Amino acid sequence: MTRNPAEDEAGLPFARRAMLGAAALAPMLAAAAALRPGVARAADAAPFPAHPRWKFVFVNHVTTNPFFLPTQYGVQDVCGLLGCDYQWSGSANAIATCIVDPHAFDQPVAKALAAGIPVFSYNADAPAGGPNKRLAYIGQDLYKSGVAMGERIVSLVDSGTIGMFIATPGQLNIQPRLDGASDVIKKSGKQIDVQVIATGATINEELSKIKAFYLGHQSLKGMFAVDGGSTQGIAETMKQYGLAAKGVHGGGFDLLPRTLELVKEGHLDFTIDQQPYLQGLYTAMQMFTYLASGGLVGPADTNTGLKFVTKESVGLYLATETRYEGKSETAQIVPRSGAI
Repeated sequence: MTRNPAEDEAGLPFARRAMLGAAALAPMLAAAAALRPGVARAADAAPFPAHPRWKFVFVNHVTTNPFFLPTQYGVQDVCGLLGCDYQWSGSANAIATCIVDPHAFDQPVAKALAAGIPVFSYNADAPAGGPNKRLAYIGQDLYKSGVAMGERIVSLVDSGTIGMFIATPGQLNIQPRLDGASDVIKKSGKQIDVQVIATGATINEELSKIKAFYLGHQSLKGMFAVDGGSTQGIAETMKQYGLAAKGVHGGGFDLLPRTLELVKEGHLDFTIDQQPYLQGLYTAMQMFTYLASGGLVGPADTNTGLKFVTKESVGLYLATETRYEGKSETAQIVPRSGAI
């Protein structure tokens, strides 16, 4: 069975995954003393003065998901440039984690900080104003990305029913997108009836629920999603029933290969690239500068932005295979073609 990006390789439900992700921070604290700056061996890289070969750990809620390949390459590139090491779990001089649950990560983060280990969040962040004291968030501004999608939806749909699909309601890397899009649609004043559908934990389940919703609402005007698996499901449904030719609009998030192909074929109006490479690169850079400066530099919340990928722009994604989108292990400089 093919897994959804919201589900881990063991098929664990969201609440359990979140607790396991938070629990993964705990073992790092006990072993962290052995990795203090005075103990780690000197780095080989030359751009900065001699420094310990610091070890960065990225805790992730879906460790085998190909979505995060570009993120890992971004971390890898920074560590190669600056003479540091990283791993996707383990003991650390600095920790980065996806905070996908509103509460499960609060205590582990607090313990790490109390032990002198800086903690950053990436891809998903704790609720603003809450008790979580992570030093900075690096990733897409999730609510604003939803706002951007909502604005695009309002430009495409004048009235009628639309389906808004979300794999796991409440999960902090996707729920804010749904909130942002819904707020914009409501404020537009257009007579758009937003129906929210939870699609579930696997791509097959998502596709089934999306098809079922369409078959029960064949006069709908659009289908949109806030996660990668649901976006692919919308694209497949749009193609199967020829909905674009009937004036139905569709869109969503992320760069699953099938989604990109169906954007090119005209079955989706857009998908959104949240630039996962930058989520790794910028996070690792902040970890390094925080340690190198003794805590004087940073940390700073960093929005990795978004790019709308449409039929007009999808060609570059399909024609190139680079580490920036997770398709190649090879580091390379890619010549730019066309106007900015």
